[in-house]
Amino acid sequence: MRRSLLVLALAAASAAAVPFAAAAEGAWPTRPIRLVVGFPGGSTPDIAARTIAEPLSRALGQPVVVDNRAGASGNIAADQVAKATDDHTLGIVINGNLTSSKMLYPKLPYDPAKDFTYLSLIATAPLVVVAPNNLPSGAAFFEAARKAGDTWNYGSVGTGSVAHLGMELLKSRVPGFNPVHVPYQGNPQVVTAMMGGQVQMALIPPGVAMPQIRGGKLQAIGITSGRSPLVPELAPLADAGVKDFNLEVWVALLGPANLSKAAQERISKEVAVIMKSPEVRQKLFEQGWQAVGTSPEGMRLRVDEEAKIMSRIIQTRGIKLQ
Repeated sequence: MRRSLLVLALAAASAAAVPFAAAAEGAWPTRPIRLVVGFPGGSTPDIAARTIAEPLSRALGQPVVVDNRAGASGNIAADQVAKATDDHTLGIVINGNLTSSKMLYPKLPYDPAKDFTYLSLIATAPLVVVAPNNLPSGAAFFEAARKAGDTWNYGSVGTGSVAHLGMELLKSRVPGFNPVHVPYQGNPQVVTAMMGGQVQMALIPPGVAMPQIRGGKLQAIGITSGRSPLVPELAPLADAGVKDFNLEVWVALLGPANLSKAAQERISKEVAVIMKSPEVRQKLFEQGWQAVGTSPEGMRLRVDEEAKIMSRIIQTRGIKLQ
């Protein structure tokens, strides 16, 4: 009898301990979150990170500290996230870190497909094909570009950037369209080169393009998506005769592959709410971003599809970093 009572007591104690253990195991976060961004303060990825950091901090009950680790087109920061083991490090990345870096950097220290936990796309934006005002517009622009062949140039923010790969993709969709790539340090230099006649076109974000377009300094040939609420006055490239061309820049939230299940579930839950917030959506909109918010599966599908396209362009065009 005494033995039976002892067994029952132990069983009861064990059962009582299960919820406690589960609660302790699921208690996340337990300290501040480090949100690593691979670009300097004031850059578009940095702005997106800071826009979600404050509401995420409130939701999680812990500070979310943005840590700028600029360099190598965001790959230094992405590698820090991939190698994090503290369960409290997340990262904001751009397209290239997950879709093209592996092809462009043979010694890339992380594997985009295996070393991360995908959490959510945060925001997207189309690019704008921009040209000087003294050139034809719409379909006539591409006809003039065909005739000009390789005597026309296009600028980008660097070899392997979305602006570079996107223009090479555009060249593959428009027969006879063959402008030569000229890389620059940043979009301000690209814009200056266009206005100075050194390059005849570029793919640049709406936030950079619109002040020049509205100021009458440059013209928009079209945007690389359908109609966008970010720039409702701009026509898609389809109106200029370029069919089935859809390209966007985006920023996404991820963690290391070893991110705990508790962290994944909590972040997914809170980010889904945050990305529906009118305040967050408006802040991103004002910076040239359309708020998205996706499931981890939705983010992975987007990355996989785009990686295939970029890989094909890099291979067929023989693109290599100098």
